[in-house]
Amino acid sequence: MRSRSAEERAVVFCRLARESGRPEIWTSLRDEADLLREAQEIDRAVAQGARLPLAGRLVAVKDNIDVGGLVTTAGSRSYAYLPEKDSTAVARLRAQGALVVGKTNLDQFATGLVGTRSPFGAVRNAWDRGRISGGSSSGSSVAVALGLVDFALGTDTAGSGRVPAALNGIWGVKPTRGRIPASGVVPACRSLDCVTVFSVDPILANQAVRTMFGPDGVDPLASRGIPVAPAARYRVVVPPPAELGDLAAGWAEAFQDTIAAFASAGVEVVERSIRPLLDAAALLYGGAFVAERYAAVGEHIRAHQDQIGDDLDPTVAAIVLGGSTPTAAELFADLDRLELLKLAALPIIADADAVLTPTTTRHPTLAEVDADPVGVNSQLGRFTNYANLLDMAALAFPAGTVHGLPFGAMLTGPAGSDDLLMVLAQLVPQTALDVFVVGAHLSGQPLNHELRQAGGTLVGQASTASCYRLYVLDARPSKPGLLRVAADAGESIRGEVWRVPEARFGTFVGGLPQPMCMGKVELAGGQQVEGFVCESVATEGVQDITGYGSWLAWLASRGQ
Repeated sequence: MRSRSAEERAVVFCRLARESGRPEIWTSLRDEADLLREAQEIDRAVAQGARLPLAGRLVAVKDNIDVGGLVTTAGSRSYAYLPEKDSTAVARLRAQGALVVGKTNLDQFATGLVGTRSPFGAVRNAWDRGRISGGSSSGSSVAVALGLVDFALGTDTAGSGRVPAALNGIWGVKPTRGRIPASGVVPACRSLDCVTVFSVDPILANQAVRTMFGPDGVDPLASRGIPVAPAARYRVVVPPPAELGDLAAGWAEAFQDTIAAFASAGVEVVERSIRPLLDAAALLYGGAFVAERYAAVGEHIRAHQDQIGDDLDPTVAAIVLGGSTPTAAELFADLDRLELLKLAALPIIADADAVLTPTTTRHPTLAEVDADPVGVNSQLGRFTNYANLLDMAALAFPAGTVHGLPFGAMLTGPAGSDDLLMVLAQLVPQTALDVFVVGAHLSGQPLNHELRQAGGTLVGQASTASCYRLYVLDARPSKPGLLRVAADAGESIRGEVWRVPEARFGTFVGGLPQPMCMGKVELAGGQQVEGFVCESVATEGVQDITGYGSWLAWLASRGQ
């Protein structure tokens, strides 16, 4: 099959961005004419023999990373400025043919793990619009999970490139500190910030990261680092159950399944306390290190205090302004404490390759964060806050689902272990979900290509249990609605089961227009799978086609 040109991919993106119903993902989008013009230039270069490994790959950029000609806001309109040139990371990607489509929303000044602290709106999760996306790289993660772009750039200080990956069922790569220059990045904590990558494809994510590697002569903290060579036999450390803390229901069991998967892949698993890592994590917000956030944007917030509650998020403002109070003596005391914790942490992975943990602790709803914005946020960074303080690399990867939502796990290793972590994570086969479809995603129907492009494979024809009814919804074009009813009021409906990689499942869930949604569908043999269903309110006053037994039979009756 011929691969699509950069121009074709740009055209599709423009349509999907308009139709997705997710304006909160973006702070700005490229002008369509400008985007298509750049895509055409990429296509011409390729046709003339240019070697562009990322030709036509669509990339979204977190709006604290400069893209020449697009306003950088860092999540605050009062802070906005127009950069004349790309950041180093963006420039290196574009030099290899990547096509930047726009800037993505974020927790303001990259301060938060929730994705709700922005005047541009809370970014809703790709799988469940009532839940948070995670932050601060909220828009970037959801743009990837919904299939709008091939990969996206984020940043990570306390977990912002990993927590959103876990909550949206995708990969999040946080390189060793300094491997990617932070030139042209609005700092959160300048000495800790890392440019990160989100993707559903770990190979593509790794390619993008490696494209951005290396000093640029501008960022004094950038370095090549010393890569850690893969071992002949792999070993990972896992914390004892008591150190996992308060995980969401079902997550401890999902983590045990992840441990078992690594063991089955030949990885030696050693249970060992990670207490020094957790103690270091507490220093990030509980000590004087928050002063670096004030050094980054504190003066701007202080000069615009009249906009707190409007353009400036109150929670972010309180955190940043609080960074003005620690003394130099307190900072040096915390630095000394951190060095002692680094020493105590050395034995944890001295004879191992990485620490394996859940990426985060739970998946809150938007309402829960509204009710307790600081408390909920602080829980999410339990396993992520220590990595940059201790100069470690980390990789978040999909590890199944719990109650229909993504569960993510994470490998964290010493500086330079970036490639090793990627090798380790890919030793474990990625799981897939079975999805029952009854309408436009059936074989030969208009949207079937979406399943195939997401790596879906046809399992076979299937029928529901005899407790469903099928309706023609009031929509253009026509589409069916599958509704579960009482056992004595329904019939069996025919459709197909497709197997879809979990990392790409959000593409279908997040793009569903109301009243469509995903839910559990019971098949004739009693198996429960994911499936396209509809809300009962949508079936009032519309045609009931249950008697036809399937959507295709109804279409055939109409000569379609």
